Amino acid sequence: MIIDTTEVQTINSFSTSGFFKEVYGLIWIIPILTLILEITIGVLVIVWLEREISAAIQQRIGPENAGPLGILQAIADGTKLLLKEDLLPSRGDIRLFSVGPSIAVISVLLSYLVIPFGYRLVLADLGIGVFLWIAISSIAPIGLLMSGYGSNNKYSFSGGLRAAAQSISYEIPLTLCVLSISLRLEIGRNDQVVLPYDSDLDSSTVDIVEAQSKYGFWGWNLWRQPIGFLVFLISSLAECERLPFDLPEAEEELVAGYQTEYSGIKYALFYLASYLNLLVSSLFVTVLYLGGWNFSIPYIPIPELFRINQMAGIFGMTIDIFITLAKAYLFLFISITTRWTLPRMRIDQLLNLGWKFLLPISLGNLLLTTSSQLVSL
Repeated sequence: MIIDTTEVQTINSFSTSGFFKEVYGLIWIIPILTLILEITIGVLVIVWLEREISAAIQQRIGPENAGPLGILQAIADGTKLLLKEDLLPSRGDIRLFSVGPSIAVISVLLSYLVIPFGYRLVLADLGIGVFLWIAISSIAPIGLLMSGYGSNNKYSFSGGLRAAAQSISYEIPLTLCVLSISLRLEIGRNDQVVLPYDSDLDSSTVDIVEAQSKYGFWGWNLWRQPIGFLVFLISSLAECERLPFDLPEAEEELVAGYQTEYSGIKYALFYLASYLNLLVSSLFVTVLYLGGWNFSIPYIPIPELFRINQMAGIFGMTIDIFITLAKAYLFLFISITTRWTLPRMRIDQLLNLGWKFLLPISLGNLLLTTSSQLVSL
């Protein structure tokens, strides 16, 4: 039997390429698993911080028995929810009831794909990064509405309807604020007019952070877009359903809203989605308005002062992650203190704030940004 050597070489090269593809596929999983681990730790830290800060505001002790300073209390609560019985409503739609919490969690987890924790620490640096987050986050209220409808409970259904109405009311001002930043970035880069529907409009999260690094912290969009920052801050709190905007689960009116019929792990998924969404909003406030991982004083760059640029590798990435998370947790502190400072709004006040105040203000901010950039050309 005669074996052609070219055929053998072709077979070997094919098998080698297939092997490298499998290895590459396994390597690609590592950053995703690392990000999931970081997100889990971040949620546990948020839960612990909220309890400690809330206890300090209310002048009480707070968690202190579960581990040192009560740091294991969140793990104990999660374990308790996992071990509880998963109850199902007898006359509800079981499929919608079971799928709703998963949609709420998955839509929030996908938002972390476009969040940069450093210059090269981003899973997907897309040109539509910020708008992808807005599009994905708009799926979460659908899961809440499915949960409320599938529970066959008037309180749950009312909470789901409120969640959908609240999301629609506050996503529009939030999107207009992001559009103002993208237009400013693109006009300043190309010195030409870029319309909102133009395919060349760039909203990459990495580019937005880099555009704020020229003049140190004076180059942050916080100073360039103060009106947009306030509107974005309020809209983010409303999107996270935090007090004073927690109308979908108002316990005085709706028992627990769309969560009324849930228990066990499904209730834990709603609990997890709430804190994941809060962390996502905090990170996007950091990226869009607080300069992301960059922190430098004008004419005295912090990285050059401490020679961080020369310390390439893991240490430099660690510094970037630390700066990003420090800014994000500053926003978290504001949201936690707001919870115990302002009373809950009525549903009519909530919708009036979104449609009659924030929407016109965000439109005016967009027009002001566009006109100022055109005049400066």
